[in-house]
Amino acid sequence: MTELDALHDPTERGFASDNYSGIHPEVLAAIVRANGGHQTAYGDDVYTSRLQDAFAEHFGEGVEVYPVFNGTGANVVALQACTQRWESVICTASAHIHVDECAAPERMGGLKLMTVATPDGKLTPDLIDTVAVRKDDEHHAQPKVVSITQTTELGTAYTPAEIREIADHVHAKGWVLHVDGSRLSNAAASLGVSFREMITDTGVDIVSFGGTKNGLMVGEAVLVLAPDAVRGMKYLRKQSMQLASKMRFISTQLEALLTDELYLRNAGHANAMAQRLAGGVRDIDGLILPRPVQANAVFAILPREVSEHLMESFRFYFWDESTGEVRWMCSWDTTEADIDRFVTAISDAMRDHRA
Repeated sequence: MTELDALHDPTERGFASDNYSGIHPEVLAAIVRANGGHQTAYGDDVYTSRLQDAFAEHFGEGVEVYPVFNGTGANVVALQACTQRWESVICTASAHIHVDECAAPERMGGLKLMTVATPDGKLTPDLIDTVAVRKDDEHHAQPKVVSITQTTELGTAYTPAEIREIADHVHAKGWVLHVDGSRLSNAAASLGVSFREMITDTGVDIVSFGGTKNGLMVGEAVLVLAPDAVRGMKYLRKQSMQLASKMRFISTQLEALLTDELYLRNAGHANAMAQRLAGGVRDIDGLILPRPVQANAVFAILPREVSEHLMESFRFYFWDESTGEVRWMCSWDTTEADIDRFVTAISDAMRDHRA
């Protein structure tokens, strides 16, 4: 095996992120099909036009679709479109927009984030109200958007009823509800509901729809469900460097994901592999699963030296350095053999640690 072959070893699997996986064959085939001939640039192409119809089938007529390059860009553009310069965004303390986007919402979007500590990564009306204070106080940034993540950064999923309760609470205040849906497909698969039932029917206003974690090469989309809640989307997308000139290659990937329930097949498989992993390690002496497994993430606490030993062969990282908690992510291409090999390695390492 050459050095280049080793870099592309198809048997290597990482559990650090569902971004580690490659492109799903059906998505790759769609890219190849879109590669023939010329198409008008910047979204005025047949693939992007068809994508509007594809999303309308899943979310309802009237949804406005804005393909972008990545999830951070989707979040920044979406939140900017919903806020004035003096307004703020309420989110959890564990939210991706707060923890993992290198201050892009603040630096690039000029957004004030107001964070709330939560035990499970989920907001509730009562938790929202803890920071919904000082209304009309000119010294205080005024809340305008509540942003929730589905599934959450802690692997939990909001039920449609929970989202509806938040949406009603937010709208009663004249605010906007945004969903960071980088793993929205995993939530749909886990809950057994459609996007329309989970998002449109619950009153969500705007969504960052994820694709990269679910089999795409690159690409996400901002979905506007309440046009009156946003302004300047097409200008903000360009200004935020998220307008693709050859947009057909993003649009065709998203269309492929929505065709023949590929989004559901991919996400459902990833979720099933997470359940297999959790089931395989649950009874290992000395290992703790501190959180429910509701999608494709498994959180575990085990001795630090055991984790560090396992990291030499399997890619993952510490979620909480203070407790030794780690996160294991499963993907659309994770196999049962991958899981079983990892479970055996964990079991052996824990046994050796106890000896």
